[in-house]
Amino acid sequence: MSTKKTLILNKEQIKQKSLRIAYQIIEDNFDEPSFALVGIAERGYFFAQRLQKILQEIAPEKQIDLLKVSVVKNKRSLEAKTDQPIESVKNKVIILVDDVLNSGRTLAYGLGAFIDVPLKKMRTAVLIDRSHHKFPIFSDYYGLKLSTILKEHVEVVLEEFDNEEDAAYLI
Repeated sequence: MSTKKTLILNKEQIKQKSLRIAYQIIEDNFDEPSFALVGIAERGYFFAQRLQKILQEIAPEKQIDLLKVSVVKNKRSLEAKTDQPIESVKNKVIILVDDVLNSGRTLAYGLGAFIDVPLKKMRTAVLIDRSHHKFPIFSDYYGLKLSTILKEHVEVVLEEFDNEEDAAYLI
């Protein structure tokens, strides 16, 4: 049985979507001198690094921190850790970043890592939102909203992580 891969975003389209997301983040946080991007390991963190780079180019006056949050997705209880002290985002705006939003479980677990930290505001950014939400988690900033059937899978390839040209496929 062959696996059919359908290209849904090419390298140039991913670049354009990333730039649009970055501008939306700046517009939504215009009055904030600083905020933090929190990338969900692994691809979400690499996507957050990209967004940070774009944001620093278009808004060099802003301080944009970057954190990585690692979550254990196959447990029924929250298990998440950050690569920096979680208190570093206290009273800040944070944007939780992942590559694909499917059921919302991963973003919910990522959000849970910050539940005891007072924040100004929390937003979510994803490259692709599949709209199969089981959790009340929605994307504030997204590159593409894609209606798929549950059996289909979205695979995002990021050059920095996969050593292949950027692309997103429907499988």
